[in-house]
Amino acid sequence: MPHLRVPVTRRERQREATYDEIVAVAADLLDEGADLSLRAVATRMGVTAPALYRYVANYQQLVDLVAFELDRAATAEWKKEVERYPETDPAARLTVGCVCFRQWALSKPRQFALVFANPIAAADTERRELLTISTSGHFFTDLLWQIWELYQFPYPSLDELDPVIQDAVLNPLIPAKAEHIPPEDRGILWLYMRSWSALYGVVTLESTGHCDPRVIESGQLFRATLLDWLEPLGLDGERERLTRILDEEMSRHRSSDG
Repeated sequence: MPHLRVPVTRRERQREATYDEIVAVAADLLDEGADLSLRAVATRMGVTAPALYRYVANYQQLVDLVAFELDRAATAEWKKEVERYPETDPAARLTVGCVCFRQWALSKPRQFALVFANPIAAADTERRELLTISTSGHFFTDLLWQIWELYQFPYPSLDELDPVIQDAVLNPLIPAKAEHIPPEDRGILWLYMRSWSALYGVVTLESTGHCDPRVIESGQLFRATLLDWLEPLGLDGERERLTRILDEEMSRHRSSDG
């Protein structure tokens, strides 16, 4: 499980430094196209595999640790990017954040796959709870909530939802703050889930190459997906401005890649 304590003693600081090194080495292995394993990480760090077991007991713990920390680091970079727009403009911030998310997935596909294609069994309660504190998940759902506060877009009532979805929004297992949302208004979480699945779906297709390469290169499928969601999120009146921001951000990333 990811360690979220703030180190206090010298030993704790050393332990945190080792965790940081494990994550950095694992990220390098992923970016190099090498196999990620306890043995590979230990070898790169210059320690024995048994020595590494004091920090991660098995391969799944290694994956969970690295995935959590890579997600947190990537989200920190997106937060810096969205700061170019004020807190009073969550729609622009969401647009920038989505482009950053896509760019990360395209430039670091194996990191993206480790974070978002890491299967969790239905009965694995501990790891599913870990998913609910996903940094990127809270980043996007917080922005969606801020957009709702500003634009008051409609969302379904509980009565309109399938019973399974009713239970899912009343007892959510997704990375979203829900305590402040009254039970009768939890239909908004269904929009969270649907909009996230649209963003995640198109970015996954592009990152894995399961899409026409010309379409990936142009970014038009991603662009169309984001624009399709303006109306459901109450942003149709902002279409011209947000389209301009979207196109500028995509062009900016293409230029930086070149």
